[in-house]
Amino acid sequence: MTWHASLALDYTLEAQRSVARFVHDGPLRVLQTLYPEGDAVCHNVLVHPPGGLVGGDTLDIRASVGSGAHALITTPGATRFYRSEGELALQRTQLRLEAGARMEWLPLEAILYNGCRAENRLSFELQPGAELLGWDVTALGLPHADQPFARGRFCQHIELPGVWLERGVIDASDTRLLQSPLGLAGQHCVASIFFASGSAIARARREGALECARELLQSHALAPLAGVTSPNPQVLMLRVLAPQVEPAMELLKSVWAAWRQYLWNRAAARPRLWAM
Repeated sequence: MTWHASLALDYTLEAQRSVARFVHDGPLRVLQTLYPEGDAVCHNVLVHPPGGLVGGDTLDIRASVGSGAHALITTPGATRFYRSEGELALQRTQLRLEAGARMEWLPLEAILYNGCRAENRLSFELQPGAELLGWDVTALGLPHADQPFARGRFCQHIELPGVWLERGVIDASDTRLLQSPLGLAGQHCVASIFFASGSAIARARREGALECARELLQSHALAPLAGVTSPNPQVLMLRVLAPQVEPAMELLKSVWAAWRQYLWNRAAARPRLWAM
């Protein structure tokens, strides 16, 4: 049996409060709507009760944020792509931000189980003045549980149409990619955090944000496996490889907090479930 689930969220600013409305079909829900930092920012926790995707499953997430609203979306656990007998498992996320909207897309990691065939697609449309702060974390198997990613294929797609496209394929049989120092260097986690704008980010603001991330990297254990850059005047990006999820995620959370403060003058308010 395959699962096809969809969730559509719509955020609007009403009387200085970011309000979320949503509709769903299938096993994909909003678990909670929270305001831990006041009315301005709406925090939502998304859950997928089956706990993972197998071949033929599709998760379709759409979110729109109206002008002046600010949304933060996270998840209580990892997205798990399980072994497939041949069909593709697909998670597709589409985000649309109106002028002056802000969004934070902060799901926990995606785990590639041995034998999976999966694709994780993220695309976003940003009107001028809209800004998105998000991350993506992928774990290759569960090596510490003696469950390596030894067979399977995964495609990662992140896109700001017409501006920026990241697309990569990880095939478990491609040992040159997985083991080469020019590839994944034998690491089991691939992670990135990005800040994207619907219009060009002022040069001084862009350089200041990059410097914030570089300062955090200087003393970090993952510094030799990380880099920060601006591939486009509308995008900032930090990428990192790690032996496992936890150190990569902690680095991303540190950069998220620093960029949130520097770029938006807003202190980090970590969702409570991150500490569970």
